[in-house]
Amino acid sequence: MSSNKRQKKQVILADDSDSESSTASEPAQLITTSTPKPAYKFESDGRYHNKQRCLVICSRGITSRYRHFLEDLKTLIPHHKRESKLDASKNDKGGIGQAINDICEMRGCNSVCFLEMRKRQDAYLWLGKTGSELGPSAKFLIENVHTMDELKLTGNCMKGSRPILTFDEGFENANELKLIKCLLIDVFGTPRGHPKSKPFVDRVMSFYYCDGKIWVRNYQIVEEHASNAKEANTEKKLTGSDMKTSLVEIGPRFVMNPIRVFRGSFGGQTLYQNSDFVSPNAIRAENNRGKGLEYESRKMHQKKRKERDESIVVPEDPLDSVFK
Repeated sequence: MSSNKRQKKQVILADDSDSESSTASEPAQLITTSTPKPAYKFESDGRYHNKQRCLVICSRGITSRYRHFLEDLKTLIPHHKRESKLDASKNDKGGIGQAINDICEMRGCNSVCFLEMRKRQDAYLWLGKTGSELGPSAKFLIENVHTMDELKLTGNCMKGSRPILTFDEGFENANELKLIKCLLIDVFGTPRGHPKSKPFVDRVMSFYYCDGKIWVRNYQIVEEHASNAKEANTEKKLTGSDMKTSLVEIGPRFVMNPIRVFRGSFGGQTLYQNSDFVSPNAIRAENNRGKGLEYESRKMHQKKRKERDESIVVPEDPLDSVFK
């Protein structure tokens, strides 16, 4: 035992002497013999860490169609905070935006989905970040709205389930679309572990950018057993599972026409403005102007017809007095 300990001590001393001699003769060099550490892999414990809360609110004067549409949005956003209709005026201090920011601060919300109704026929949707960030925000015109009850679609999903958000490749082509994509993720992306959400995923929310507008669709993920062995083998080769996966639309359907993107919450510097956007008021004014021109044209023709009839003078018949 004593001889073994002496040998170990000698080996250690020899190593120290070699290292001293090497450092004295040659410049110091960093030698790494250990393998690089692997990248950190996040393992979720399923708890509610991402504290995201979205305020869903509407203005006064909303119609029945858009009221049902707002209820569908609340169903799609389990992490929402509901609030009664906003009773604020533009003439108030700070305007409507300041009132919404105050409500978000009281309710502990860091994002907002505000449905604004004008003239009981035009609906504008505001999406934005509130709280300590106060921005950015975006304004959209809602078109072609179809609610869940109206469509009568066969798809169905568990209430409160977390969605898979899919975006068209068009969202990567422009900076304003990248910013709008982040806002959509914050509003419609349900955080993991939220108390009102379910711990599974059974639906897909799709956002497509086409014709300068954003088309929104909601689908259910349906997994069915293949009808025969051939289809099961084909599905297993393609997807690795013998289950046949398909999508069935749930609803609602709507189209978002972007108008402006602001740096702040409900105002501030304009980061993007849609030059192709035409206000519904301008469209209605043009239609009314066309109807007015039709009326003027009809009245002008009536006046000309009357003048022509008055200008026609029938000469007296000389034989009128013969048979009297």
